[in-house]
Amino acid sequence: MVPENGISRDEHISMYKVPGGKLLRVRFVLEEEKIASIRFTGDFFLHPEESIEELEEKLRGVEFGEESVLPVMEEFFNTYECVGAEAKDFLVLLFGE
Repeated sequence: MVPENGISRDEHISMYKVPGGKLLRVRFVLEEEKIASIRFTGDFFLHPEESIEELEEKLRGVEFGEESVLPVMEEFFNTYECVGAEAKDFLVLLFGE
């Protein structure tokens, strides 16, 4: 969809059940191939809890592609503890297997 201002905007929703783990959900909007907004939810546990908002903030403005998102995910998951999911699970959630 291309609105009158010429900026394309695509909303995506995805769910992924980690094998033997938790359910992950994401809703994100792409504008001109970049992540304009993103929200992760699910039954995973992150410590500290509010750090998921930091990941969402770091992903805003990043080009939507595994090669661009992977370094952000790796840095985040090397800093914070997540129970029931790993960085690779969030990549599968966004890009499929």
